[in-house]
Amino acid sequence: MTRLVIGLLWLIHFLPSRVIAAIGSATGSLLYWLIPERREVTRVNLAKCYPAMEAAEREALARAHFRAISRAFFDHALLWWAPRDRIERLVRIDGLEHLRALDGTPVILLVPHFVGLDAGAIRLACEANCTAMYARQKNSRFDEFLQRGRARFGDQRIYSRQDGIRPIFARMREGRPLYYLPDQDYGPRDAIFVPFFGVPAATIPGLSRIARVARAKVLPCVTRMLPRGAGYALRIEPPWDNFPTDDLAADTRRMNAYIEQCIADMPEQYNWMHRRFKTRPAGEAGFYRESR
Repeated sequence: MTRLVIGLLWLIHFLPSRVIAAIGSATGSLLYWLIPERREVTRVNLAKCYPAMEAAEREALARAHFRAISRAFFDHALLWWAPRDRIERLVRIDGLEHLRALDGTPVILLVPHFVGLDAGAIRLACEANCTAMYARQKNSRFDEFLQRGRARFGDQRIYSRQDGIRPIFARMREGRPLYYLPDQDYGPRDAIFVPFFGVPAATIPGLSRIARVARAKVLPCVTRMLPRGAGYALRIEPPWDNFPTDDLAADTRRMNAYIEQCIADMPEQYNWMHRRFKTRPAGEAGFYRESR
């Protein structure tokens, strides 16, 4: 099945971007009914984060999210096989000067889990040699293509979480920005509970810790999917002032608050399928049904 899907993506990359977007959106509408477990997770997340929103509005947002994440998946056809000049047209970069101004300074790019994060990573690879950590995919064949795609331009150094943090520090000392995605629930180990939309969420405080040890500047880096197949817009913001501080929890709350602000601007594009509230404080019941 994996070979069939990858072969289909290869064929799709010859199509215009707007056609690929239409295919992805239509498939997302179908997947909303075909993947009940992820539909349920999305509904729970939205209910916890937007309790005052009308149920019908949350349902529409959930459907829009499935369309967006499916479209992003089909856009991998371009990200993996389209020539460099097409990638550069597909993903516009704003704020690259903020990154270039810090040449020679350790840098962390704070990348929340929006659907365009792979598009942003591959486009950024056309401009800079970076380093990154990733979680291995269950499907080894898909994992291979995903890592190959992320490293197809320049000299990118990508490590799995099982490799630990030491290789990342070594690459940062070489001047490679860290493309860092710290906003998922990886379980209770090393996590602290800080609010995310007012809900205690197990959050890795790695942004503050890595910035402190590496003496790195933190630059938010968010990629927005544009409507109707118009591509993506990658925005790199100026470095945060007064970060990190001596208060690990305050730094982590600042990160979550920033991500909330970004979500407010494009709520359908955040990864609501992830069990963001899987880990609960001691004695608190879980939010999600057990997997069947």
